[in-house]
Amino acid sequence: MKNAVIGNNKQKANLIVLGAVPRLLYLLQQETSSTELRTECAVVLGSLAMGTENNVKSLLDCHIIPALLQGLLSPDLKFIEACLRCLRTIFISPVTPEDLLYTDGTVISHLMALLSRSPYTQEYICQIFSHCCKLHHWHSCGFNSLPQPLLCANGPDHQTILFNHGAVQNIAHLLVSTSYKVRMQALKCFSVLAFENPQVSMTLVNVSVDGELLPQIFVKMLQRDKPIEMQLTSAKCLTSMCRAGAIRTDDPCIVLKTLPCLVRMCSKDRLLEERVEGAETLAYLIETDVELQRMASITDHLIVMLADYFKYPSSVSAITDIKRLDHDLKHAHELRQAAFKLYASLGANDEDIRKKIIETENMMDRIVNGLSESSIKVRLAAVRCLHSLSRSVQQLRTSFQDHAVWKPLMKVLQNAPNEILVVASSTLCNLLLEFSPSKEPILESGAIELLCSLTQSENLALRVNGIWALMNMAFQAEQKIKSDILRGLSTEQLFQLLSDSDVNVLMKTLGLLRNLLSTRPHIDHIMSTHGKQIMQAVTLILEGEHNIEVKEQTLCILANIADGTTAKELIMTNDDILQKIKYYMSHSNAKLQLAAMFCISNLIWNEEEGSQERQDKLRDMGVVDILHKLSQSSDPNLCDKAKTALQQYLA
Repeated sequence: MKNAVIGNNKQKANLIVLGAVPRLLYLLQQETSSTELRTECAVVLGSLAMGTENNVKSLLDCHIIPALLQGLLSPDLKFIEACLRCLRTIFISPVTPEDLLYTDGTVISHLMALLSRSPYTQEYICQIFSHCCKLHHWHSCGFNSLPQPLLCANGPDHQTILFNHGAVQNIAHLLVSTSYKVRMQALKCFSVLAFENPQVSMTLVNVSVDGELLPQIFVKMLQRDKPIEMQLTSAKCLTSMCRAGAIRTDDPCIVLKTLPCLVRMCSKDRLLEERVEGAETLAYLIETDVELQRMASITDHLIVMLADYFKYPSSVSAITDIKRLDHDLKHAHELRQAAFKLYASLGANDEDIRKKIIETENMMDRIVNGLSESSIKVRLAAVRCLHSLSRSVQQLRTSFQDHAVWKPLMKVLQNAPNEILVVASSTLCNLLLEFSPSKEPILESGAIELLCSLTQSENLALRVNGIWALMNMAFQAEQKIKSDILRGLSTEQLFQLLSDSDVNVLMKTLGLLRNLLSTRPHIDHIMSTHGKQIMQAVTLILEGEHNIEVKEQTLCILANIADGTTAKELIMTNDDILQKIKYYMSHSNAKLQLAAMFCISNLIWNEEEGSQERQDKLRDMGVVDILHKLSQSSDPNLCDKAKTALQQYLA
């Protein structure tokens, strides 16, 4: 059987169909079977597992994992190694649920104990741990500005379990093993254990093996004379430790070793897989640090080097072999995805870098094409890249306009999965800023309806982005646009957003209201139709348990309403609101005092009709006494504002 199935998937499938698996498992578990027979059974099962994913599913359906785990209790090392080899093959298959390793708490402890038995047990166990401790994806973080996509991952629980079972201490000494395979699997294990895990990363920094700290060992493994696989994996370890805060971004091991190593991996002479991994890891390393972004951008002509990622395969039409074509297209997708990610990280903060990226040959065309790629991962990476570049005022006015980027972006926003929607809507926020020429065509393409629907999403980031984009859209907009926004949102939805538990949603909604209630005719028009509800919302917020910024923004909205011609009467006839304004004039926080003063100034301004009656009413409430006190304030802004207000009474 063993000889028949080696390297022959058809024969493997035939044996499984004929019912060989239950029989092999029966023999493997029989104590009356000789150790040699049980070992051979484990070897054949391992060979079957190396076939297709369907083979692995068949093995899992026969409950192979509990049988193999039971086999690890045997005193015979050869049998243990065969069971571990088979387990390793099953666990590295994408169809095997990682949680199967954690169903019984004693399994991890036993595997840790077996680590010392032989180089084979060390290699297989480290490999099992690496594959059963994965996050959903290496690089799903948002960029450090504008709304951030929420990270979704199931890995940290696994990391914590392995960490609590002494994984760091048990695996560390394997990094100096005489076996290359053991060293590599230990290194890979650390790269997944440390990813986005400060606890593991902080521990790794202080662990030493044979008198040498782990970061120093990782740096040695980065050297050019080491195999590429080792260089890349140790760079991943150091990257994870740096991003988790265990190593400073300006540490020489990052600046002089890790970053140059990863840039090297992006060069033309590296294998495609190495170029992809190098670019993705580098994108993650530099994502939030502007100095590392600047350093990477001037290392080995990286920005130009990345342009080559879009030139593979050089000629798809010349390839007639379907398997080869699929293989090449898969690599082409991976290369483009990695390049977009790295460009996105490079351009996250620095204007000069963004300019260099956009000036790279056909870059905007490539991004626009990337937005309609068949691969969802490439589309997401292209949107991330566009989002990063959209932070440039200059580019919004030039390249983004020349290439009408808003068109494919609006298309992406139709029926996209949430992960893409979050980044695409973040980009839209930037394209809707008042200095962006794209603002008008986006409005004409039905963006209001789309954005209003986003504000109803269960996804927090999408709610924030929807309301943020509407806020940008309403800034200095025509009355018709403001009315369309209010109609699209509905009063009910506006209230829903104003009572949202998330402070970002609340702040952006208040920002939207403030932008809607600007310029007198607009203020009067909106308050004539929605005044009652808006005043009710303002009252609720000023009475609620909210932070200073929320209260300040709400008082600024009141100040805008007080600037209206007819709208100000909604404040003057509302004694509850007037008392609140008076209360905030004497508040301990200067920002709130100043915002309340703006309300008063707009209400008592002499040149406006009915100012005398308003002044008298506010004097009777004791506002003038407070103004006299504030005119003696040590805060120059408060003092000036109070004196200006008092002059209105004297005029």
